Parts: sequence; structure tokens; C-alpha cells
Amino acid sequence: MAPNHMTTIPPTEPAARSAAAERMRLHRERRRNGMRCVTIEVHDSEINMRVHMKLLKSEMRNDANAIIEALYAHLDRTLDLMP
Repeated sequence: MAPNHMTTIPPTEPAARSAAAERMRLHRERRRNGMRCVTIEVHDSEINMRVHMKLLKSEMRNDANAIIEALYAHLDRTLDLMP
């Protein structure tokens, strides 16, 4: 009679999400948190004003991410002043 061997099944890792599935998950999470994504056009003079306000370094005026951060900072300052 052959010995009774138990076969163990190794734990499997959860399937990796596709990039599209991850974007959708993050989108839904932001919506649940009350966030909305909008696209806006920003005039050069508005970028210059963020530099003048020291919210954006002059050498970063062509960096889209730096401009976005400067706009966030501006909104935070402006909205914090509202009653």
C-alpha cells in the first residue's frame, strides 16, 4: 500500500490589476471622496501671477505638474479665506 501523501497547494497571489482597472479604481475612489477631475486652460499671465505670488518658481513655469501644484496652493490660500 502506498503512503498517503497530502499535496499542498501553494497560496496564489491575487491577479495584478491592469493599468485601466487601476485607473478606474482610483477614479471611483476619488468620486467617493467628493473629488472631480476637470481640465482647464491657463493663460501665460495666470502662470506669471503664480510666479509673482511665489507659488511657482520661475524656472518651473513650463512644468505642467508644478503649475498644477501652484494652482492647488492658490486655491488652498483663497478658499481658506472664505467664511
